[in-house]
Amino acid sequence: MTTLVLGCLFLQLSSSATPLDNVPASPAPPASSTQEAGPIDAPGGKPAAEVPAAAIAGSQEALPAQAGQNSHQDSIVVTAARQEARGDPLQTVNVKAFELTHSVDKAVFRPVALAYRHGLPAPVRSGLRNILANLNEPVVFANYLLQHHPGKAAETLGRFTINSVVGVAGLFDVAKTRRFNLPHRPNGFADTLGFYGVKPGPFLYLPLIGPSSVRDLFGDIVDRLTLPLSVGRPFNRLAYSIPTTTIRLVDRRAEFDDRLQKLHEDPARAYGASRAFYMQMRKAEIDALHVRHSPAGARTVPTEK
Repeated sequence: MTTLVLGCLFLQLSSSATPLDNVPASPAPPASSTQEAGPIDAPGGKPAAEVPAAAIAGSQEALPAQAGQNSHQDSIVVTAARQEARGDPLQTVNVKAFELTHSVDKAVFRPVALAYRHGLPAPVRSGLRNILANLNEPVVFANYLLQHHPGKAAETLGRFTINSVVGVAGLFDVAKTRRFNLPHRPNGFADTLGFYGVKPGPFLYLPLIGPSSVRDLFGDIVDRLTLPLSVGRPFNRLAYSIPTTTIRLVDRRAEFDDRLQKLHEDPARAYGASRAFYMQMRKAEIDALHVRHSPAGARTVPTEK
């Protein structure tokens, strides 16, 4: 009798259960869980919510057969967690730094940058930008040599000489005119590391500074120390480094205000958009170093670095 009752219960449960083949291939994760965990970036810089259903289904097929005994939705959550750890392992800290930076930027940095842009005439701002860029040309020159680009290194040395002499210590960018045709090309030690195959490492969003990576942060530190250690005065004095760094950051913030405002149009996706934009831009810049005949001046400048 007991055997008969157990058999009936087994048949009833089997008929009421939903076959695994009938479960939708790619149920979307609940919106609330995505918001609480922050934007999860998939390969290629897309948030996980925008990954095609076929991609999620493909990841399910790669699981062992016995995983089908578990909840189908649970397996998707596990896949997303692995994806987050691989793409942005410091996401929790980065999001907090991003929110802090955006709050301070909205209250302090942006008003100062806009006052700088509207208060100083364009020729004055351009002259200050030219002087700072000219001071960095020796670093650009050295890194082009390290990257086996003697032609671009020679052009950089020519730029530095022309602008330092004819351009009044770099106040005027004479070298980029049609007569000389030597445009400015940003370069640094982080680019050299990338040129030799060093990966960017975990993405970093530095409080009050902006997006970076482990490789780029280390490279920037080397760039900043090059002139103070190799030349000395005045580059190793706070009287030089504080005002020049302030002008550089304020000028860059003013120049890229429109782009930053566009990145923050959707607050829920602002962090993911900023991270994706930075990582894709840096990859393009490193890739361009391997192209012998890339267009002059094709590289872009980081928005918040």
